[in-house]
Amino acid sequence: MTIRVGNAPCSWGVEFADDPRNPAWRQVLKENAEAGYTGIELGPVGFMPEDPAELGDALAEFDQELIGGVVFRPFHDANQWDDVLDGSERTIKALNAHGAKHLVLIDSISERRAPTAGRWDAAEKMDDGEWSAYRDRIAHVAKMGTDAGLTVGIHAHAAGFMDFEPELERLLDEVPEDILKICFDTGHHSYAGFDPVAFMEKWIGRISYMHFKDIDPAVKSDVIAKSTGFYDACGQGIFCKLGLGDVDFPAVRQVLLDNGFEGWCTVEQDCDPTLGNTSPVDDARYNREYLQSIGF
Repeated sequence: MTIRVGNAPCSWGVEFADDPRNPAWRQVLKENAEAGYTGIELGPVGFMPEDPAELGDALAEFDQELIGGVVFRPFHDANQWDDVLDGSERTIKALNAHGAKHLVLIDSISERRAPTAGRWDAAEKMDDGEWSAYRDRIAHVAKMGTDAGLTVGIHAHAAGFMDFEPELERLLDEVPEDILKICFDTGHHSYAGFDPVAFMEKWIGRISYMHFKDIDPAVKSDVIAKSTGFYDACGQGIFCKLGLGDVDFPAVRQVLLDNGFEGWCTVEQDCDPTLGNTSPVDDARYNREYLQSIGF
C-alpha cells in the first residue's frame, strides 16, 4: 500500500480566498513543510498565486507537491452558475499547471440547510426537478475535470445539499463513475450522522481520494441540538485533532489496506485560528505524528 499524507489550507482557517483573516499563503506552505507534510491542496482558488511560475517556485522552495483543489461553490443555486463555472475553470487550470490530480467538488453552504446540519430527518429536501438540475450541474463540472485529465471526486459537506449519505448515494447512482468518483471525508460523514467506516467498506472501489477529518462527539451533540451554524461549530472545535474524536482511524486504515488503496490522503482540520484556541501548525504536526503512530 502506497499512501501519502498531505494537508490543506483549511487547516489554517482558509475557507475563502478573499477573507482578510487568512494567513499568508507562503506561511501556509512553510508551516505545512515544518509539520512534516510533502503535499498540500490548492485551497480556494485565488488564495495561492494563479501565476504558475510564482506558485511553482514556492512549491519547489518548500518541497511541496500540489495534490489537488476544491471547487467549494453553490452548485445548489442555479442563479450562481456563472460563479460555479468561474471557480471550476480556474481551479482546473491551476491544477493542470502543476501536475495535480484531484479535482474535488463541494456544494457550498446553503441557508436552507445550515440549521439542520447533522440532522437528516429534519433537513429540507430538493424536489425532483430541482434535484435533476442540481445533479446535472455537478455532472457538467465533473466532465469538465475529467476531460482535462483530472480525477474528479464528489465530497459531501455539512450544511450543503450534498450532506447526507442518501443524497451522496443517489448522486453516485445517477452520475457515471467514469466522470465522478468520491473524495471521501471521514469527518463530514460522521457530522452528518452516518458511519464513515461502513460507507468506505461499501464504496471503496469508487473512492479515489481521502480527506482525514475527526469529529468531537460532545461538540457535535451540542451544535446539532442547538442548530449551530457550520462556521460557528468550527470555531467551537467540532473538527478536533485526529484520534481524539469519534472517527475510527485504525479501521479506516484497515479498509484502505485491505483494498489496496494508493494515493493521497489529506488532513483537513477546519478551524478559525483568529479565535486563539488553536495553533494550526501545532495541530498539523500532531495530526501527522498521530497518523504515523497508526501506520500511515
